[in-house]
Amino acid sequence: MQFGIFSVGDVTPDPTTGRTPSEHERIKAMVAIAQKAEEVGLDVFATGEHHNPPFVPSSPTTMLGYIAARTEKLVLSTSTTLITTNDPVKIAEDFAMLQHLADGRVDVMMGRGNTGPVYPWFGKDIRQGINLAIENYALLHRLWREDVVTWEGKFRTPLQSFTSTPRPLDGVPPFVWHGSIRSPEIAEQAAYYGDGFFHNNIFWPADHTKRMVELYRERYAHYGHGTAEQAIVGLGGQVFMRRNSQDAVKEFRPYFDNAPVYGNGPSLEDFTEQTPLTVGSPQQVIEKTLAFREYAGDYQRQLFLMDHAGLPLKTVLEQLDLLGEEVVPVLREEFAKGRPAGVPDAPTHASLVQSLGQSLGTDSQEVTVV
Repeated sequence: MQFGIFSVGDVTPDPTTGRTPSEHERIKAMVAIAQKAEEVGLDVFATGEHHNPPFVPSSPTTMLGYIAARTEKLVLSTSTTLITTNDPVKIAEDFAMLQHLADGRVDVMMGRGNTGPVYPWFGKDIRQGINLAIENYALLHRLWREDVVTWEGKFRTPLQSFTSTPRPLDGVPPFVWHGSIRSPEIAEQAAYYGDGFFHNNIFWPADHTKRMVELYRERYAHYGHGTAEQAIVGLGGQVFMRRNSQDAVKEFRPYFDNAPVYGNGPSLEDFTEQTPLTVGSPQQVIEKTLAFREYAGDYQRQLFLMDHAGLPLKTVLEQLDLLGEEVVPVLREEFAKGRPAGVPDAPTHASLVQSLGQSLGTDSQEVTVV
């Protein structure tokens, strides 16, 4: 099972000091956080994509390419690549290039985002959001798998005998996750292609997440990719830890109250009771995260949001120490217990290359990264 962190890259004032980091500071902090994630033994770093203040990651592949040069093992991903407003040709080229630079340590999470104005900024109509996601991904899927593509759709200029370059590393596209909070159409899309499904799992109660994951698993089996239990599922979550739970609550409360996504809503206590948000000791984080399996089944990837709402970099790095040293080792061990033999691991570049070799009937194939 993979464990990691994902960031939305917000530039938010620290409510305890009133200081707002510069965009430069925030971008550099995200890089430092990714490097720390590898240092403490995490598997994945994922960045969002935003094109409006107060967010900085407008060019995820640029950031991930920079991080790739400064890490060795970390899987580099997006937590949202806007399949609705980005050109599928550009996505195909950018992520294939990133694959080569990172020696295969790359996957991608497609999403529609949560910022309505981004659609007209890129010449799109938000009312066509689902249709854009479906058509654009259908083209992207072909661009990575066919050397020459002739294509015509509703939302983009036709392509005639087009070849996307560079070609995917080792002939294997990056593994794709489809991220969604509430859209069953996206769960259906992930199932149709046999791709992974990632549920944000931050703002919604367990019964909602359960319904979305169950829908994806059922449709994955329906399309013949395997059993429902073999479907590839990822979950998010947000945590804030101190060794003493009372200290964690006291320290995090001003950040919770200041965060736009939480402000003027339920209290911190109500939110932690009703959603996956965990503010407390490492043991409380372990217990609540292990409980995700009760409604999501055995799953492949767990990502935590740890750096938003104005938390200073020093605090985030301390959180990562706790996560890597006290939480994730226990989670790895406990999630492995009782895991059915037929439940697959999260796909990696090496495993996908091996699967391609087997499907082609070859005994072995050189793999760029293991």
